[in-house]
Amino acid sequence: MISQQRLSLASTPLSAIAGDVFDGLSRTPKSLPPKLLYDERGSALFEQITCLPEYYPTRTEAGIFMMYAEEICSRLGRDVSVAELGAGTATKTRILLRSLVQRQSAVNYCPLDVSATALQVAKREVERDLETVCVCPYVGDFEDLTFLELQSPPRVVLYIGSSIGNLERDEAVRLLKNIARHLDSGDQLLLGADLVKNTDVLNAAYNDSAGITAAFNKNLLVRINRELGGHFELDAFCHVSFWNEQASRMELHLESRYRQSVRVDSLDMTLRFDQGERIHTENSYKYTMERLESLLQCGGFEVENTWTDPHCWFAVSLGVIT
Repeated sequence: MISQQRLSLASTPLSAIAGDVFDGLSRTPKSLPPKLLYDERGSALFEQITCLPEYYPTRTEAGIFMMYAEEICSRLGRDVSVAELGAGTATKTRILLRSLVQRQSAVNYCPLDVSATALQVAKREVERDLETVCVCPYVGDFEDLTFLELQSPPRVVLYIGSSIGNLERDEAVRLLKNIARHLDSGDQLLLGADLVKNTDVLNAAYNDSAGITAAFNKNLLVRINRELGGHFELDAFCHVSFWNEQASRMELHLESRYRQSVRVDSLDMTLRFDQGERIHTENSYKYTMERLESLLQCGGFEVENTWTDPHCWFAVSLGVIT
């Protein structure tokens, strides 16, 4: 039935998210890939989240960069090209670029992100603040990393912000292997990952008092309504986030407040929800140092060094292709 439905939709132009939404909402339990959270509005909401007092990852990772930028850049070598996956507005990256331009006359910086707006901001602000950095942005997701091959070696790829935590382990290993496939021996990866910590700290970070995370999560329904003719009522769903200790991850869900049916016109489907039924929208895995090193090794990188904050809440690891 699902395959026939998808065949019938193939002749009709649809939003790029149609297949993911159809597949995810046809499952039991329902789930959607976290990349769908990051349309233009979702990306802007996430930027707001990074400034919230409860949300520690961004400022903690930035603190690591401010404390160790010179040491990190000294290990990158000279005349490196810099690429970044999921760059956003590149706020934290500027800390590293400032240190890097002191070591080499010019830096080519190639950020990748799904948000063209965020990349425009990154290009404008980086080139304004750092005249010897040339920014060449790429709009896209991680399915096509061929842009890495266009950079001059030696190369360093930044994958910071704990985005690796959104992926299941096999997905994370697959992504790291894909990155490695486009690099040469001696090229490097700088990976930022969130670490296991006090449960109260974790729960507060994903359930902020201002409700920005809830708005970010519900924006996924707004996107389905806009792009696929969905009829989701935002007040009919609540944001649910909690720590799953057994899986070592924070989970984000959208929970139906009551029994209801929701039509999605472009997909020609009617979804039925029981009271309390959830759509699983995102995971954020938290690592131990041992699991992080194992992940990098399985992905094809040897760990050269890892830096943490004083509380060991966050880690930045440098891996190299051998």
